[in-house]
Amino acid sequence: MSTTRDVSHITDISKFKVEADGSYKRKPSLFRNHIKKGGEYAPEKGRYHLYVSYACPWATRTLIVRQLKGLEDFIDVSVVSPRMSAHGWPFANVDAYPGADSDPLFNAEHVKDLYLRASPEYEGRFTVPLLWDKKTNTIVNNESSEIIRIFNTEFNDQIPEDKAKLDFYPEALRGEIDSINEWVYDTVNNGVYKSGFAGTQEAYETAVTALFASLDRLEKILEGKEYLVGSVLTEADIRLFVTIVRFDPVYVGHFKCNIRTIRNGYPNLHAWLRRLYWTVPAFKDTCNFDHIKTHYYWSHPQLNPSKIVPVGPIPHILPL
Repeated sequence: MSTTRDVSHITDISKFKVEADGSYKRKPSLFRNHIKKGGEYAPEKGRYHLYVSYACPWATRTLIVRQLKGLEDFIDVSVVSPRMSAHGWPFANVDAYPGADSDPLFNAEHVKDLYLRASPEYEGRFTVPLLWDKKTNTIVNNESSEIIRIFNTEFNDQIPEDKAKLDFYPEALRGEIDSINEWVYDTVNNGVYKSGFAGTQEAYETAVTALFASLDRLEKILEGKEYLVGSVLTEADIRLFVTIVRFDPVYVGHFKCNIRTIRNGYPNLHAWLRRLYWTVPAFKDTCNFDHIKTHYYWSHPQLNPSKIVPVGPIPHILPL
């Protein structure tokens, strides 16, 4: 199933335009419904389908929380090919990349087809993650920060007690988590994109300077600590991890974030990254460096017209 409407002005990343000052501004997610008991979208086993890319840091957040909470049998998943084309994220039936899936619900060719099925006149970004409701045949939510909170709490009365008691947004720590999330999102999670997609030298230098100032700040926060907030794993760690694990393999070179590397410039951040990756299976299991590197270096022709994917760094992540 594919759509006949021309939406290449949205799907074709080479057509994206920066702001007049050369800065990159990310558009907000538009599907923002919530799964909750007694609501329109109830937390029912098997009702929802999650579309993701292993390459996408925003999507990988949801995969990590889904595994941590033991929701694999509750929320089905399909993985798109990392090789984004002018039509956006493709499924395996049009790009049979190893590890990619075909769409089991509608045999869609691209993620855009799902958005246009839900809203034929949709003019937003055709992003992953995308949480689909099989009962009403529409998109529930495409905002990763909200999907991970849905997974964190809304299925707790249906999963084993050891999984239900895991809380990655505990009430006592929410103020500190929210505070960290706010500046980490702006200057780190999105900061790498602001640096990479900047259209002028000034916009690039503004973004990359703010990015490394925040990395310096994170390095100090993690001095003598295992986690960002309190002494437990929270969503603040999950949201940061997906950017830091991509930093040396992709962002240093591809997005020109090369003032320092994580492995050589930030000992506390580097130790934190490796602990999560090597000791918590949900982080390692959902990290696919082949998909990550192929996507970035293959899918941004304005930055890498040759589509050559670098071999290094070797190894992609160092041992503990």
